[in-house]
Amino acid sequence: QVMMAVNLGTRGIAEAMELLEYCNLDQGTHFSQLRKAHGYEKPHNIKLWCLGNEMDGPWQIGHKTAEEYGVWIKPVYCDLSDTAAIKEAFKQVMADKQPLHILVNNAGRMDEDKMFQMTSEADMRAIFDTNFFGTLELTRPATRLMARAKSGAVVNVASIAGLDGDSRLDYSASKAALIAATKKLAREMISLGIRVNAIAPGLTDTDLVKDLSEKVEAEQLEKVLMHRKAQPEEIAEVAAFMASDRASYVT
Repeated sequence: QVMMAVNLGTRGIAEAMELLEYCNLDQGTHFSQLRKAHGYEKPHNIKLWCLGNEMDGPWQIGHKTAEEYGVWIKPVYCDLSDTAAIKEAFKQVMADKQPLHILVNNAGRMDEDKMFQMTSEADMRAIFDTNFFGTLELTRPATRLMARAKSGAVVNVASIAGLDGDSRLDYSASKAALIAATKKLAREMISLGIRVNAIAPGLTDTDLVKDLSEKVEAEQLEKVLMHRKAQPEEIAEVAAFMASDRASYVT
């Protein structure tokens, strides 16, 4: 049975619900129909672990979703900036003694925009702890599990800021580091049958950018050919592709 772990960070459970619809629902939703359009008529019946640091409301939605869809969701809570907490959380994942096939590192932190000279070292370290080090600390035990089966896929959600530097320094640098780490991990992990890829979205309509000023948002959208923000569903479809066998030659 296929096992998927989704690292949600501070974003909520919407992406996990969409992945469940894509993989597990027979018909009747946008994502189940999308799976069929991709050539997979029957549901995949995955199990899903959610890892993140939201302790309240959104997870209750997850429990309700599990009941309604007849699937199994195991929320595992941890602070992704705390190495010890990540290790403890992953012990809970390993306790079920199930194989792990997919890891989606979707955690992200971006504070209000500041010039470098006005940003404290503590603030910069906090951004790196979530966006970079937390992702690597989670990827380490996940890929050990995948290596046992000589198969697996890791999808890191980076950012276009990691390529063009068009954000605050620490955020751009943390995503650039994640892209570089993805390239190196792809080289190291391929001999173990594990593919590692990164997605670098532009401005996306999530809580991460809800506090942007109208001026800053307009400036960012002016650089986008479509002059609009991406929708989370559009990014999720790319993540689903990268994690699936349809991308078996992509790493």
